[in-house]
Amino acid sequence: MKNSAIHITNLNRILKNAKSEVLVDFICSDSVGITVITNKVSLPSGLLIIENYVKNSENIDSSQVDSP
Repeated sequence: MKNSAIHITNLNRILKNAKSEVLVDFICSDSVGITVITNKVSLPSGLLIIENYVKNSENIDSSQVDSP
């Protein structure tokens, strides 16, 4: 994933605007999928925000996104 720091910053801004206490600490993609590590367990609403961001990002292959 190119520019992961930009994605982390953008995700954290979106989560903060949604009044979430969850922050993204790390994003990594490989041939298997995308890993997003957060500072705490997220409520479904936080996971939905992260999922929508990843699916709508032009730099991320959305076929690799699988919701828990």
